[in-house]
Amino acid sequence: MSNSRRDFLRLSGLSALSLAIPGKNFSSMINDELFGKQKINKFGIQLWTVKEDLYANAKDTLKQIASFGYKQIESFEGKQGMFWGMKNTEFKSYMDELGMKIISSHCETKTDFERKAAEAAAIGMKYLICPYKGPQKSIDDFKRFADEFNKNGEVCKKNGIRFAYHNHDYSWKPMDGQIPQEVMMNNTDKDLVDFEMDIYWVVAAGVDPQIYFKKYPNRFRLCHVKDLGKTATGSESVHLGKGTIDFHSVLKTGKENGLEYYIIEQEAFTNTTALESAKVDAAYLKAF
Repeated sequence: MSNSRRDFLRLSGLSALSLAIPGKNFSSMINDELFGKQKINKFGIQLWTVKEDLYANAKDTLKQIASFGYKQIESFEGKQGMFWGMKNTEFKSYMDELGMKIISSHCETKTDFERKAAEAAAIGMKYLICPYKGPQKSIDDFKRFADEFNKNGEVCKKNGIRFAYHNHDYSWKPMDGQIPQEVMMNNTDKDLVDFEMDIYWVVAAGVDPQIYFKKYPNRFRLCHVKDLGKTATGSESVHLGKGTIDFHSVLKTGKENGLEYYIIEQEAFTNTTALESAKVDAAYLKAF
C-alpha cells in the first residue's frame, strides 16, 4: 500500500472519529496527527516557588495551588520538614483531599536518609532528590558525588523509590577538560540514579538541553520547567512563555527520551506575588 493511500485511510478514520467525539474539531485532530502536538495532562510545582506562603499557612497555600490546576507537587526539606509540619501520612491524606500527589522532594541527603526514604515510600512518592552540591575545586569532587549518589540510590531502591540529582549551572561548566554533569552521569548506575534537569540552569550555562536529553536517554526523568529572561546584568526566572526557552521543542525532545515529570519552578517575581506567578505558570502548561 502506498504512503499516500495509507495516509488517506488514516485521516479518513480521524474524520469519522471526530464526528463521534463531541467538541473535538477535525482540524485539531489532523494537526495532532501530522505535527505531533503534545499535551501535558499532569504537571507539578516545586514548592520552593511559594515557600513564604507555605511558612505562613501551609494548608491554605496547598489548597490554592490545587485550585490553579496542579496535580503534582515536589516538596523540599525546609524548617518544617518535607511534609510541612505534618506526618507523612497526614500530608498524603491532605493531598488526596486536594486531588494532588506528592511525587518527589528535594532533601538533605547526609542526615537520616534511610528514614526519609522509608517515609517517602510509605506514601507512594517516586523520588528523593539531592538539590545542590555547589561549584567544586576539582573534577574528582564530582566523581565522589557520583559514588555518594550510587549509595543514595541503593537506599532508595531498597525502599521501592528512586534517587535523583538536580542540576544548577555549575555542573555544565568545563573543569579539568571534562563536564562535571557528564562525569556524574557516566559514573552513576542507571539502575540506581536518575537526574532532574533544571532547564533554566542548563540554558543559563549556554548549553542546549535537547543535546543532553538525546545523549543520555532515560536518565532525565524529571525536569524543572522554568523560563529564562534576559536582564541588563544577566538573566532571571520569568513567567513561562515570557522568556527565551522554546519549551515546545525542549519538552518534546525530553518526552521522546524518557522525561516523565514536568515541575514548574519560579524564583523571581516582578510586579506579582509568588502565588499569582504560580497561577500564571499553571495556565501556560494547561494551554500548552
